[in-house]
Amino acid sequence: MSKPGASIEASERAVPEVRLAGKLGGMSLSKQVAVLAVWPLLENVLAFCVGFSDLLISGRIAEGPASVPILDAMGLGGYVAWFFNILQGAVATGVMALVSRATGGRDPDLARRGLGQGLWLGLAAGFLSLLALHFGIPALIKGVGLTPEAAVHAEAFLRVLAWSGPVSGAMFAINAALRGAGDTRTPFIAMLVVNAVNIAVSWFLAIEQGRGVAGIAWGTVTGWVAGLLVVSMVLMRRNGLLSWSLAGLRPHWETLARILRVGAPQSLEIGFMWAIHAYGISIIANLPGEANLGAHILAIRVESMSFLPGWAIGTAGAALAGQYLGAGSKEMAVRAVRLCWKIAVVLMGSIGVIFIFGRDGLIALMAPKSDLHQHLASPLVLICAAAQPFFATCIILKTSMRGAGATTTVMRWSFGSMIFYRIGMMWLLHRQPWFDLRAVWVIFSLDLVTQALVFSWVHFRGKWLDARV
Repeated sequence: MSKPGASIEASERAVPEVRLAGKLGGMSLSKQVAVLAVWPLLENVLAFCVGFSDLLISGRIAEGPASVPILDAMGLGGYVAWFFNILQGAVATGVMALVSRATGGRDPDLARRGLGQGLWLGLAAGFLSLLALHFGIPALIKGVGLTPEAAVHAEAFLRVLAWSGPVSGAMFAINAALRGAGDTRTPFIAMLVVNAVNIAVSWFLAIEQGRGVAGIAWGTVTGWVAGLLVVSMVLMRRNGLLSWSLAGLRPHWETLARILRVGAPQSLEIGFMWAIHAYGISIIANLPGEANLGAHILAIRVESMSFLPGWAIGTAGAALAGQYLGAGSKEMAVRAVRLCWKIAVVLMGSIGVIFIFGRDGLIALMAPKSDLHQHLASPLVLICAAAQPFFATCIILKTSMRGAGATTTVMRWSFGSMIFYRIGMMWLLHRQPWFDLRAVWVIFSLDLVTQALVFSWVHFRGKWLDARV
């Protein structure tokens, strides 16, 4: 119970009966969210800048009609890179859930085992990504239906990008462990290095050296290597709850199983989700006319201005949910998630208003001198602006449930909506004469609205709080 005369009122106090470990202990709930979200927010701004710069660079490799196949190829490349990230993120989710529970329960040995075993699982996921992409490139390009010119650029980009898999997989796991322990600053510093090296090397190789989209891919690989070296060295120099230890790095089957119990359902969700997205990409690439795939990716890059900050807030909610559940307080876990939910809806809704008035300028930056891309992408950004509050709800509630270890719950409810809209509705309507890129985005937005309503119900139902980690 709080002491009489305490300076923080019980209603505003983050820990009326529960005190978290480390620097989060004693902070108000709003301050805990701010501390955990600010660095991922800055990290995601950098990630947006890298994706933005990749499109800026690819848009300047050629101009006019010659830029269309390049941007279409980068569109496919962006989806593959996204698949890499979320597949490896499945391991990262298991690591974060375990380390946050260990942090809340003040168990440093378990936290270090989570870090060490997460590293090996991250490397394994990265190698699987490498092999799958290396052997699957021809089928992937053929299945999407790129033009011959775009296919050449896509293969050049993807052959190089595949080598980033093991490195990014290891770094995702390490960063997740740090976030679960309440340290979001170190992952930001590591990603700052990734992004700076990526931009510099990509520009030098693609533009200065004339290596085209392959130069952009080599910039990505080099950036991930540099970031992994930085975060590994930081952990070698630190002591405390989370650091490298020989005991933590030795194979520990129980800890591996605990991480996989949380991460495996998300891996299935992500693999199936990516297959659904690949189906959508194949429909987009085969729509009548040119530049549909490139315009689709341009609109997603603009949209990422909102969902990346939303993800940063979701990361804070996931870490706090895990730590409070580890400390034995379901009430505080729920309060933390709901505060993050409110913040995300307001923030992403406000960014949606910016999209309405500034969309054309943002698109023009990424696709200069391409009136076709401008014409196709502009209405898509308007559609996504209207969906922002629902998108925010999906991000926060699904991320917080994953952080609590309820990945099976998220997988089950996500599948139903995505199958109905992104496969069923797309298959039913895509041959209609009026069906175009705008119709695709309307269907995607209806999926978000449905998931937002479903996961709101799941959240208030409360069974996700009982997930085992």
